[in-house]
Amino acid sequence: EKGFVKLGNFRAAEDKRRYAYLLTPKGVAEKAAITQRFLARKMAEFEALKAEIEALKSDLNQNS
Repeated sequence: EKGFVKLGNFRAAEDKRRYAYLLTPKGVAEKAAITQRFLARKMAEFEALKAEIEALKSDLNQNS
């Protein structure tokens, strides 16, 4: 009721590896927030790498 994940009835499942994990509305919101933070972090890393590559290219051009 209050958590992020809701489990299905796995006693009925013959194959115990097949559990159903359903995100609750709170879980969906948390997953979206986690994804947003991950994307922001990766975009910042990408921008930093892009700037570093441009600086290295500039250094190479100046030393050539």
